[in-house]
Amino acid sequence: MSTKSDACAQPGLMHPTDAINALLDQVSVIEQSEMVSLNEAVGRILSEDLASCIDLPPFDNSSMDGYAFKFDELTGETATTLTLVGTSFAGHPYKGKIPANSCIRIMTGAPVPAGYDTVQMQEKTSADGDKITIEHPNAKGNSIRYCGEELTAGTNVLKSGTQIRAAEMGVLATIGISQIRVKARLKVAFFSTGDELRPVGSELAPGQIYDSNRYSIKGLLTQANVEWIDLGVIEDDKEAIRGAFREAAKKADMVLTSGGVSVGDADYTKQILSEEGEITFWRLAIKPGKPFAFGKLGKAVFCGLPGNPVSSMVTFYKLVWPIVNKMQGLTVKEPLIVKATLTSAIRKQPGRAEYQRGILSRDDNGELVVSTTGGQGSGMLTSMSLANCFINLEQEQGDVASGAQVNVEPFNSVLC
Repeated sequence: MSTKSDACAQPGLMHPTDAINALLDQVSVIEQSEMVSLNEAVGRILSEDLASCIDLPPFDNSSMDGYAFKFDELTGETATTLTLVGTSFAGHPYKGKIPANSCIRIMTGAPVPAGYDTVQMQEKTSADGDKITIEHPNAKGNSIRYCGEELTAGTNVLKSGTQIRAAEMGVLATIGISQIRVKARLKVAFFSTGDELRPVGSELAPGQIYDSNRYSIKGLLTQANVEWIDLGVIEDDKEAIRGAFREAAKKADMVLTSGGVSVGDADYTKQILSEEGEITFWRLAIKPGKPFAFGKLGKAVFCGLPGNPVSSMVTFYKLVWPIVNKMQGLTVKEPLIVKATLTSAIRKQPGRAEYQRGILSRDDNGELVVSTTGGQGSGMLTSMSLANCFINLEQEQGDVASGAQVNVEPFNSVLC
């Protein structure tokens, strides 16, 4: 069993849960809003409550293809024969007279004429010319959707802070709303620094690497449904970095970087941040990750992620994603945690909460099982690509044996 002599168990490290709560206390919802058409509404967040101006459904209609009739005119023990006098189609209602002992053919969604009060499905009827024999339904009102049974005009349908997804799009269309007021998109500016970084597709010289973190961040921000501003790669020059921070702060609600926030970083990032803004450098009890910077650059919120690729993505997911949600007006929810059986042992030293990349599935008995993706180094970005969950290991937890029950956090939409 590992001991707390591990170098990870350093005093003064903040637990990630405490960090999330502290960070959320320091940000507020953006106030700006705008009108958008329904076609542009997917992913946007309502900035006001919405009420329906119509009843839903707007008229009594049939939930089945069948026949409409008056329930009280049914006779006999099990079936009654009625005279067919017309048809009601969706969009083309029956407008004729309703004589005694009559019925009409009616289609799903078609209006039920006043005077008829029950529908029997076609499968429980038989026809002989205009004579329709109907098996008795259980009760009056069978297979009718009544006007306003889902909601009545003036009822609040969606609350401010609701994110518009496919279902909400359908609801808005159903009640005839073509434009909605939504929160303005959060603007996030980001860039990379480092003379060793080269554009994707170029040749690498000795000591150079491809600028991958910027692409991961771009993907995360796209999934987060924000307006991102990519400022590219900034050379390791003090004034160039200063200019990039100033430009980012003017253009965005949030400035996001990766790298340059670790103890002993030999670049200008930390120095410029301290000169240009109000920045706190945090040391978190989290693995992968540990260094994190947070504060203000002008009016913009600043988040500085670690430079290692996996650390950058994990700290974005655990720390920046909740901040983005709150600033956009969404309710920040606790992550979904499920129990699963570990299929192979995990080595862990106490001192930091670990988020190992895992693959969650079901075994032959339908039970949840989870395995790691293999190597868990903070530079192994393929571990994020293979994973569909985190295996959450507590701060003071040590090694975990195969067959143990562990807490698993399935990825949400930002990583799926």
